[in-house]
Formats: sequence, structure tokens, C-alpha cells
Amino acid sequence: MAKTGTTTTQGLRAAIERSGYYPALVAEAVEAAVGGEPIASYLVHQETTFDANEVRRHVTVLVLTANRFIVSHTDEQNADTSSPTPYATTSTESVKLGRISSVVLSRVVANPESYTPGTLPREVVLTIGWGAVSRLDLEPAACGDPNCEADHGYTGNSTADDLSLRVSEAGDGPETVRQALAFAQALSEATAATR
Repeated sequence: MAKTGTTTTQGLRAAIERSGYYPALVAEAVEAAVGGEPIASYLVHQETTFDANEVRRHVTVLVLTANRFIVSHTDEQNADTSSPTPYATTSTESVKLGRISSVVLSRVVANPESYTPGTLPREVVLTIGWGAVSRLDLEPAACGDPNCEADHGYTGNSTADDLSLRVSEAGDGPETVRQALAFAQALSEATAATR
């Protein structure tokens, strides 16, 4: 991590180690991306998925500095035709805060009729867009005349969809949900300050 000696940096290092997912590899990748910048906020999310007859794990680390949003993702792969031994792939992306176009936080709460402010959501989905990946949904355009047979072309929506991360209390624990909420708030505030 950044060589700042802050509790945030130490907390990130501890969270990476707690994930138990190749902590030396993940920490080195994150450290290289962060460089010497102090860390303002972070989120470590380890996920296990089931793919046919395989169990696959991966970890995503999100880091916020004063100037950048950093994403590090590590996947493990079983031995295959390209490698006789299992291997892991780690990638990092560094995004200037001014490039972030949207921070969407969806909260799922149980019994909304009796919701008390401050109650932890059952799950949260954090979606962050910065223009690297967009999804385009098209459909035929139509006019208001039900008898019209003219071709009106297409209409649609373009949605920034660079990163979407789901964290649940049942699967990840309440502390990870709290960390996701805190990270989303810090990122929202940081991107608002760059406008």
C-alpha cells in the first residue's frame, strides 16, 4: 500500500490479508497502482462463484485517493491448454476522479414499512461509470399513430457500466456492507468536489 503509515493504509492491508485470496499478489498490485498517494477510502470484496464443475474465486479492491479511483481485480484460473499449472491474473486501472461520470448505490432493505434510518441494508450494489465500458440498449422507434407503417429508425439508451459490485450482509458480512456504504459515500463526495 501507499507508504503513508496511516490507519487507512494499514486497514486496507489487513482487509486484503483477511480476504485470504493471494494476499501478497493482490497487495503488490494495489501498492504499485496507489504509489505514494495517501488512501482516503477502500473496499475489498472477495467473491466465490460456481462455474459448471469448477469453483472460482476472485477479489476486487477499490481504492480512493485524493486524485484517483483505482480498481484492482484478481482472478484465478485452473490449468488449461495455455498453462499446465493453475495461475492468477491481476489487473489494475487508475481513473482520474474527474472522469467518473456516475456513482450509483442501490440499497435493498427488508421490511421497508418499518425501516429505521441508520439500519444496515440487506445488500448494496455499487455501480461506477467512467466511460471505459458502455452498454447500448436499442429498440425500434415508433410514432404515436398505431396505423403507421413507416420506419422510424431506432431509439435507445447508453448506460455507463464500467464496474458493478454487489455486497450482501448474508454473503459478505455486515462490516463489508458498512465498508461499501462508506466507500460509495466517499467516492460520491470526491467526484462532486472535482466538478
